[in-house]
Amino acid sequence: MAHIIVVGNEKGGSGKSTTAMHIATALVRMGHKVGVLDLDLRQKSFGRFVQNRNLQMQAAGVTLPSPEYHDLPQVDQSELQPGENIYDRRLSAAVAMLETNCDFILIDCPGSHTRLSQVAHSLADTLVTPLNDSFIDFDLLAQIDPETNAIKGPSVYSEMVWNARQLRAQAGLPPIDWIIVRNRLAAQAMHNKRKMEEALTALSKRIGFRVVKGFGDRVIFRELFPRGLTLLDLRDIGVAGQMNISNVTARQELRELMKSLNLPGVTVDF
Repeated sequence: MAHIIVVGNEKGGSGKSTTAMHIATALVRMGHKVGVLDLDLRQKSFGRFVQNRNLQMQAAGVTLPSPEYHDLPQVDQSELQPGENIYDRRLSAAVAMLETNCDFILIDCPGSHTRLSQVAHSLADTLVTPLNDSFIDFDLLAQIDPETNAIKGPSVYSEMVWNARQLRAQAGLPPIDWIIVRNRLAAQAMHNKRKMEEALTALSKRIGFRVVKGFGDRVIFRELFPRGLTLLDLRDIGVAGQMNISNVTARQELRELMKSLNLPGVTVDF
């Protein structure tokens, strides 16, 4: 059975697609077979990344290690059981198609609450939630007292993850390893950065997640998407010798993130 990684967050702009693209491509480069599903049926950021990657390979005359991307299969209404949701069937069919041939299935969820995203979270062995280092994003996880910084209670996304955990427990499946990835961290030890760290640490003990460092806010990430590339592809297209300090640091951030995920059978060797 493939290990299922869900990259989810109900708020856009947190670096979710960037995180998903780098995790999937890093795993392939380390010799693992990875299938990818994009549940944002409208925008399809991961699907467009794959299209850009194919065009880049054609233009550069190179072959880059790539995950196996699939759209959700179409299902005829007549095939559904009474009361069965068509999106549930489409997602389960896609997972069944990939799980026997892949070591990992990565599911990229939309930045909103949808039926597909809700079901995908209940399938997650590892849940990766990118989060900007901001209390605007923190509000998705919990409500906080503005004066004392005391946590008043879980918010909408945490409640959805809780429901997913309950469904997995009822089905006798292992618990979700939930990882909050702090993106766009400031380099300096700023007051807001310290307050966010304290709030996340306190909340992690209450609702059960791990906190790891993600990616800084770097120009390189905005430049890579239109070309369908990740940081690990630069050597193959002849850019490695032009790497500046920022790009080298970004590569180190990816290495540390992959180690922090603690995925089964994965030894980070890039």
